[in-house]
Amino acid sequence: MPDQAWSQFCRALEKAGEVICADGAPDTPLDRAEGYRYLARLTREMLYSCLDNADPDFPRFHQLDLVKIGADNPDNVYLSANIRGDRTYRITGTRGSIAYFSIGSKANRYAKDGTMASTGELSDADLVIEPDGTVEIIASAVRQGTNWLPLAPDSTGLVVRQTYLDRTTEQPGEWHVEQIGGPAEPAELTPEFLAKALQRAALSVHGTAATFAHWTRTFMARPNELPDFGQEMFQRAGGDPEIFYLHGYWTLRPGEAWVIETDVPECPYWNFQLGNWWMESLDHHRRITVNKHTAVLDADGRLTIVVAERDPGVANWIDMCGHSSGTALLRWLGASEHPIPKCRVVSLEEIR
Repeated sequence: MPDQAWSQFCRALEKAGEVICADGAPDTPLDRAEGYRYLARLTREMLYSCLDNADPDFPRFHQLDLVKIGADNPDNVYLSANIRGDRTYRITGTRGSIAYFSIGSKANRYAKDGTMASTGELSDADLVIEPDGTVEIIASAVRQGTNWLPLAPDSTGLVVRQTYLDRTTEQPGEWHVEQIGGPAEPAELTPEFLAKALQRAALSVHGTAATFAHWTRTFMARPNELPDFGQEMFQRAGGDPEIFYLHGYWTLRPGEAWVIETDVPECPYWNFQLGNWWMESLDHHRRITVNKHTAVLDADGRLTIVVAERDPGVANWIDMCGHSSGTALLRWLGASEHPIPKCRVVSLEEIR
């Protein structure tokens, strides 16, 4: 059985490669290289999640390491752990000084239908922190404790988002999760578990890549805009209910710039980021994002962002990083109003 399971896993991974070379996907050498790197990153993450860190009786928080999925936020520290909805878990840690914290329970169905529905949420607005800065959260089907995170029968995972405004001064918290009343030792590895884990990993790689390729094709219908495509699709894929998402697709010829102008609502956090066709945020060491803290607003309080191949000498320039097309996202977090930006494509020479 293990031999057959491994062969099936390898064939399924090969089939996932069809997403990268499908009709409509970009065929530049850079985009193709990033596409296959994306699959390699997904494979690494799904193997760890489905095989080595899959036991819901002994969950561990795992920080995503260069794994970029579905317009990952460059300002975020993401933690995830596998759980089951019929268990009870204690999550302990320190809040830290980072700008925003939330934790959600999710029903991960990426391998089946590309969704990751929220089954419970807890954020800063509801979090009770002890005087010494520590926090205890109970995740369960029935309300327990001061900080309660609801679980549903089909809950499969926990996702922690810790969001920076200023990386130079803020510190994220440290978090630990354990099951309450679980077994003393993990179960032994079986061939049956291995086969199912490899199958889930391969399906998750393919399902994740296909889901967000479909999103990009949807955004391509309205190029160089940041419209409201409707929030349900984004929430079904694991989005934070506190966030209003404005996704888009951009495409520029040499010498062109994408100018984005918008009002800025009163809210604890917002950011804009640029991504590749596969919905990965671009290289974080380059100027690919601005947020509420780092952006410079216009004299009238509005925000102007310029996406271009080179810096035209403006405050909020976003680097295309060698791409001619890709995806983008503007997030409004905790806002009561959600302005829709005005966007236009101009010659770089017009920008002063």
